[in-house]
Amino acid sequence: MKVRSSLKSAKTRDKNCRIVRRKGRVYVINKLNPRLKTRQG
Repeated sequence: MKVRSSLKSAKTRDKNCRIVRRKGRVYVINKLNPRLKTRQG
C-alpha cells in the first residue's frame, strides 16, 4: 500500500477505484485490481 499526500491522481487511475474513510484515514481501494491500494493520513 502506498502512502500519498494527494489521492486525486490515485482515484482517477481506474474506474473501479473507490475512496473510503476509515479511522481518520482516507483510502483508495480497488477490488478488481488490489495493487492500486493507497492511503492518505
